[in-house]
Amino acid sequence: MGGGCFWCLEAIFQRLHGVTKVVSGYAGGTTENPTYKQVCTGTTGHAEVVQIEFDPAKLPLEKLLEVFWAAHDPTTLNRQGHDEGTQYRSALYYTDEKQKQAMEASKKAAQKDFHDPIVTEIAPLKVFYPAEKYHQDYYNQNADSNPYCSVVIRPKLQKLLKSGLIKD
Repeated sequence: MGGGCFWCLEAIFQRLHGVTKVVSGYAGGTTENPTYKQVCTGTTGHAEVVQIEFDPAKLPLEKLLEVFWAAHDPTTLNRQGHDEGTQYRSALYYTDEKQKQAMEASKKAAQKDFHDPIVTEIAPLKVFYPAEKYHQDYYNQNADSNPYCSVVIRPKLQKLLKSGLIKD
């Protein structure tokens, strides 16, 4: 799932009951084994994404997708807040037909919550590249030391906590 900076999505999905693992990384591009520096140029074609492992008995894919739509603005093309570029696009990557159908149905259902059309890319996952180690578990390790965490990530978490979609 891609919805802007992977630090934000990682922090959000780590707080969902039923999620067992969240890995920040890159998908949807053409460069093999891209680095953060390369992805930031916007020339690799990759999006910053999170790979989420979850227990469907505790957290159905539909609920995961509900949080995805609420966690970012899927109507802005290649941008989330001040983060601009194709690497910040809204994207869902599926590994099988069942996931694809769930994602498309969820997108259609979510459209009612947005005035502008949803521009989220839904595409097959060809390959996922984990981001560098310092990007993993970023918010949990840097919440008090990086201003981005307090200005961008913390308000998103607070909004989702208030809505009841995630728990702290």
